[in-house]
Amino acid sequence: MFILMDFHKTVVFLLHKSSTMQFDKEEILKICNQFTKNTLMETLNIKYIDVGEDFLTAKMPVTPAVHQPMGILHGGASVALAESVGSAASFLFIDQEKYIVKGLEISANHLRSKKEGVVYATAKIIHKGRTTHLWEIRIVDEKNALISLCKLTNIVLEK
Repeated sequence: MFILMDFHKTVVFLLHKSSTMQFDKEEILKICNQFTKNTLMETLNIKYIDVGEDFLTAKMPVTPAVHQPMGILHGGASVALAESVGSAASFLFIDQEKYIVKGLEISANHLRSKKEGVVYATAKIIHKGRTTHLWEIRIVDEKNALISLCKLTNIVLEK
């Protein structure tokens, strides 16, 4: 069972690490992936695969399950991937005992189509304010070709 308090204790290393403290990247990724159970992220087979001080990366397989009728990656699946990784990234930057994160706006430019394989979404912080987070999410393929470029604005609210 996922426990927010354990998540917060793990993530605090990411947010407040000193030169002598290192965050446990594998543990954070494990917890992020556990958090997706019984959600759209699980349905789309989104897996968090890398995390750093200012980014979070997830991958999603491109299969018929995420195709539109023309047999290519559905733009909505790309946007769901982008919002998932950007929202999870914001979650890493807050005190989960006091605050929640909600999406305010997302925009996406779909630049290339994709029929099969894997896409990777990396959310990088553009602005980290007290109440808003602005993320750039780049969705690329296995060859690092840009598939979609997204921007996500999240609001941070007191519980």
